[in-house]
This record gives sequence, structure tokens and C-alpha cells, in this order.
Amino acid sequence: MPRRPAHLVADARRPEGREVIWQAIRKLGQFTTLDLEGETYIKESTIRTYVMGLERAGYLERIEDAPPRVPGAFRAARWRLVKDMGVEAPRVRRDGTVVVQGLSREQMWRTMRILGTFTWRDLAVQASTEECPVAESEARHYCRYLHRAGYLHQVDAGGPGRPGTYRLLPGRYTGPRPPMIQRVRQVFDPNLGEVVWSAGGEA
Repeated sequence: MPRRPAHLVADARRPEGREVIWQAIRKLGQFTTLDLEGETYIKESTIRTYVMGLERAGYLERIEDAPPRVPGAFRAARWRLVKDMGVEAPRVRRDGTVVVQGLSREQMWRTMRILGTFTWRDLAVQASTEECPVAESEARHYCRYLHRAGYLHQVDAGGPGRPGTYRLLPGRYTGPRPPMIQRVRQVFDPNLGEVVWSAGGEA
């Protein structure tokens, strides 16, 4: 079944999946997958997949087998959080490798706030990491749409061979999740849970 567009989800501001699991991990510190299931109401099999990825990526350490809740039952593994990177849930696969899909937008959104004023060329350089480089064409595309959606003010339009300069407007940083450019040519803000600009709505 095709994935539903983000703006059609009942409440896009509500954390889902790995975000909910990560919040529970940070809250508990030490836990079993059953503990996390009780905190999140997410299927234990889904939790186990994410926990295995976090362990292999070095975020968690398996410390012991927890005493069974019922005498003679299977002893569940217990983990401890050893690398807390903050509220942002690590994006890892079961084998511990990093999921880079969508990561470049997260990096650009975060870097815009740090830089203040920037060109799309500056943004591509400063937002790039070894594991997820940001192409200049992608930075230019993202800046163009965020400018249309009212997040960025164009300080200088630029010219031949000279990129335009942008500034993130005060009060337009709506949260940690980057605004999304959707295929239907609209910008959806997952922090607000709403479409903030669409091509069809242009004057």
C-alpha cells in the first residue's frame, strides 16, 4: 500500500515510530523491549528491530538478561543507553548503518538556524557531513521553496555567477523537523502539522 502523504496523517505533530521509542529509551535509561512496549504501545517486534540497530551503532549496550516476570520463563535481554545524542532519534537500520534518506534536509534546516545569513552554496558546504553530503543543486532547490513558503527572506537576489543570499526569518523556526517539499509542489511543515504553501495557492 502506498504511504499516505504526510499532510493526510491525522496528527503529523505527534511523534511516531522511532521518535516515540527513542523518547522512552531516554526516559528509562535501562530497559527491556517489553518495558519499551509498555511505554510506547508499539509492537515489540518493531521495537526490537530499532533497538538492535541502536546497539550495533553504539547507542546502546546490552548489560544483562533481566529476571523473568514469571518463574521459569524466558529471561529478556536488558539494554542501557550509553550515547545520548539529544531529542533527535538516531536514524539507523537494523544492522546499525545510518539511514540517509531525508537526512540532508534535516542538516540544512538545522544549519540555516546556525548560519543566520547564507547563500545556497554556503548552505551546501556547511550542512554537508561525511556520511551525507549536500549537493549545491539540492540546497538551491530547498532555499527556493522555503523562500516561497515565507521561511526565508532573500537579502540579495544574486546575479550571473553569484548565488542569492537568504536569511531565516525570526519566528519561522517552527521546530526540529524540516519543512517538506512534496511532489504536488507544496511545502508541508511537520512541526505545525499543516501545508504552509502550495503552487496552486499562488496569486
